[in-house]
Amino acid sequence: MVARKKDENILSMVDTFKEFKDTKNIDRTTLVSVLEESFRNVLAKLFGSDENFDVIVNPDKGDFEIYRNRIVVADGEVEDENKQIALSEAQKIEPDYEVDEDVSERVDFTKFGRRAILTLRQTLASKVLELEHDSLYNKYKDRVGQVVSGEVYQVWKREVLIVDDENNELILPKAEQIPADQYRKGETIRAVIIRVDNENNNPKIILSRTNPMFLERLLEAEVPEINDGLISIKKIARMPGERAKVAVESYDDRIDPVGACVGVRGSRVHGIVRELCNENIDVINYTANIKLFIQRALSPAKISSINIDEESRKAEVFLHPEEVSLAIGRGGVNIKLASMLTEFTIDVFREVGEGEIDEDIYLDEFSDEIDQWVIDAIKSIGLDTAKAVLNAPREMLVEKADLEEETVDNVLRILQAEFDQ
Repeated sequence: MVARKKDENILSMVDTFKEFKDTKNIDRTTLVSVLEESFRNVLAKLFGSDENFDVIVNPDKGDFEIYRNRIVVADGEVEDENKQIALSEAQKIEPDYEVDEDVSERVDFTKFGRRAILTLRQTLASKVLELEHDSLYNKYKDRVGQVVSGEVYQVWKREVLIVDDENNELILPKAEQIPADQYRKGETIRAVIIRVDNENNNPKIILSRTNPMFLERLLEAEVPEINDGLISIKKIARMPGERAKVAVESYDDRIDPVGACVGVRGSRVHGIVRELCNENIDVINYTANIKLFIQRALSPAKISSINIDEESRKAEVFLHPEEVSLAIGRGGVNIKLASMLTEFTIDVFREVGEGEIDEDIYLDEFSDEIDQWVIDAIKSIGLDTAKAVLNAPREMLVEKADLEEETVDNVLRILQAEFDQ
C-alpha cells in the first residue's frame, strides 16, 4: 500500500512538471527560472529554508533533480537537521565521509507528499499563465497595424474567435467585420491588428477587416512601388463591403500612382476587391489643392464650380443636373466617401439658369401648405427659397434636414407645383 502511494506521488510529480515543459510563448530561460522558483517555494515550506538545496531543471526532457547539501558533524551534535548530518548517517551514504565535509544528497520525490504536489501544481499553473499572458501581450503590442492570418475557431453573435499558427486567441468583433463576411469554422481569414488590450493581465488582441489600415496594408502587399516608397498612400475612406476611395501620391514623376496601384486591367486590385467582399476601390491622385482634391474625390461626376470655406471645412459644389446623381452616388455613398477623404462637409447643388433666379419664392410664403417646423428644418441647412430646395439633392434634404422621405417628397411636390402653374 505504501509502495503504491509512493509510485502515485512520483507519477503525479513528474506529470506536474511535464505539463509545463511545452508551454507556448515562454522562452527556455524564463521557464527554467519559474520552475526552479516554484520548487524552492515548496522546499522552503517543507524544510524551513531552501538555501542549501540545488534544483536542476531539464525542460527539454520534462524532468528535474533536487539535491540537499549538508555539513557532516559528529554524532550527537546535530543542531539543524536541514543543514547538518551526523557522521554515522553520512557514512551510510559514502563510507569515506569525515566531519566538516559537505554531503550532497538527492531528495526523494515522495517526501513532497500529495498536498505539497498540489500546491506546486497551483503555483506553477498560476505563474506560467501569468508569463504566457505577458509574453502574448509583448509579442502583439508591437504588431498593431500588421495583417495577420488565422483559423476561425468559434463564431459567436458579437465576435469571431480566431487562432493563429501558435494557437494564440485573436478576437474579431462584429463591428470590425465586413457586413457581407460569412465565417465558417476551420477557414483561414486575414485581418489587421488594431489594438491590444491588457486588462487585469489578460491580453486581448483585437482585429479588424473594416479599418482603413487593412486596405492600406493589402495595397502595400500588392503594389511594390508603395513598399519601395515611390508611391505614398495619403488618405483612405471606406464604407466596408461597398466602396472605398484611396488618395495616392507619386514621388517619381515617371510613375503614374493611380495606374501603378490599379495595375493592368485592374490586376493589382482584383485580389483586394475579392478579399473585401467585392468592395469597389477608387484610386485618385492626391493634391494639396483643396478644390481640385474635392473635384477628384467626387469623380466620376464633373463639377462646374466650387465654393470653399476653409474655416468651417465646408464646400458648396455646383453641377449640371445630370451630374448630381453621379456626385451623390447610390445611397449617398460617393458624396459620403468624398467628405471622409477630403475632411470637408460637401453640399451639392444643381446649377440654376439666370432666367430662373428671378422667379424664386421664399419658403416662408408656403407656410399655409407646409408645416412651419419643416420650413425651419430646411432653412437650418441654408436653403431659404423654393428654387434652392428644388435644386438641392433629395438625399441631402433627408439626411441633413433630418426629415422623413415622405415629408421631403411632399415639400418638393408643393414647391414644384407652384412653378408648374
